[in-house]
Amino acid sequence: MKLIWRLKSLNKYNNWIFKLAIATLLLGFAFRLLFYQSSSFEPKIETAFAESTELSKEPVSSIDISKPPPVTVDIPKPPLAADIPKPTYSANTSKDSLSADLQEPEDETPQKGKCDLFTGDWIPNPSGPMYTNSSCSLIEGHQNCMRNGRTDSGYLFWRWNPRDCQLPPFNALRFLEVMRNKRWALIGDSISRNHVQSLLCILSTVEQAVEVYHDEEYKSKRWYFPSYNFTISNIWSPFLVRAAIFEDNDGVSTSEVQLQLDKLDTNWTNLYQGLDYMIISTGKWFLKAAIYHENDTVVGCHICPGKNLTEKGFVFAYEKALRYAMNFIATSKHKGLIFFRTSTPDHFENGEWHNGGNCTKTTPAKEGEIELKDLNKILRTVELAEFEKASAKAAENGVNLKLLDFTNLLLSRPDGHPGPYRQFHPFEQDKNAKVQNDCLHWCLPGPIDYWNDVIMEMAING
Repeated sequence: MKLIWRLKSLNKYNNWIFKLAIATLLLGFAFRLLFYQSSSFEPKIETAFAESTELSKEPVSSIDISKPPPVTVDIPKPPLAADIPKPTYSANTSKDSLSADLQEPEDETPQKGKCDLFTGDWIPNPSGPMYTNSSCSLIEGHQNCMRNGRTDSGYLFWRWNPRDCQLPPFNALRFLEVMRNKRWALIGDSISRNHVQSLLCILSTVEQAVEVYHDEEYKSKRWYFPSYNFTISNIWSPFLVRAAIFEDNDGVSTSEVQLQLDKLDTNWTNLYQGLDYMIISTGKWFLKAAIYHENDTVVGCHICPGKNLTEKGFVFAYEKALRYAMNFIATSKHKGLIFFRTSTPDHFENGEWHNGGNCTKTTPAKEGEIELKDLNKILRTVELAEFEKASAKAAENGVNLKLLDFTNLLLSRPDGHPGPYRQFHPFEQDKNAKVQNDCLHWCLPGPIDYWNDVIMEMAING
């Protein structure tokens, strides 16, 4: 009997143990299942957070990049791609190499003492000009070669390439951004007017300038870019010193120029201190017949037969006038940037302006093919000598004076002048008509546009 009771008790005990084991097993399985499910959600949460973090970083990064002024203007690619060709980069340039160039501008920016922007070659530029005569309404009629009927267009497809460094193409958007609230002036003769129209046409790819001033003869003008509060002036002052000129728009004089060699032209000196950037030049006008004055007294002349005056020669006047103007600049304490530009070569052949000279070339000249004319050599020698003296004095007085010597850049471009196409369709009535040629100024668009690449490199990138 006792044995039977023990067996029953043992059986109940075993059942209880078995149930406990089953319950423990089920509880462990439930806990394991719950742990597995909860842990299986963790990667999704972490991934979502990582993705959210990466997305939130991207706009911050782009904002940070755009803050420095130089990069802010370089990054917006669409307007540049649409308006301005990029001859520096080929169509096969990879995005990686292009981004590397943007991140390391020091590789492209010429280093001081290692780059001569004025020694180089004209190389093919399939992209062509940055603007056309139809896209820019500011081109003077005498330089609007395509409108005037010039049939060849090969002269438009070359760009200036310095030999020992890279020269980025002019960036109109960046230029305007950097020049916000600034004032520029190009001071000099008709070549300066030629140049200012080139600059305005390139900038018009971003914003059209508004003419806000002109003098009575429309020789001095001022333009305004409203979105940038930026002005560009062309100040007519062909001698930089005071002059009474008796000449029409075709260059025909009725009397000698009366030149005051010791009195600066107030057309530019009155505006001088209010300007942030200037390009000052002169040159060819000193070759004209003139009577020279100092201290309100006639001291001599150049080409004045029958006047009973001492023939001084144009070098006498050029040295004095340049020295006086450069000394004014060098001692002015001006805080902006001042460029002095040397005079430009002409390419008249078989004569000069008024005696049948012409320029019929349609391609750039090879190196050594064209030699600088003696008169141009004399002018340039005086210019470089006076600049050297003035630059040393300017440095002592904290004046930022730089040289623009475009002689070599333009000497090899006899194809870039209007020639007979300074007039509207000169051969329309008579294919053999004898017309006046312009082998001094430059077609727009044309080689003079590449002055702006060099100027931007020196004024902004440099």
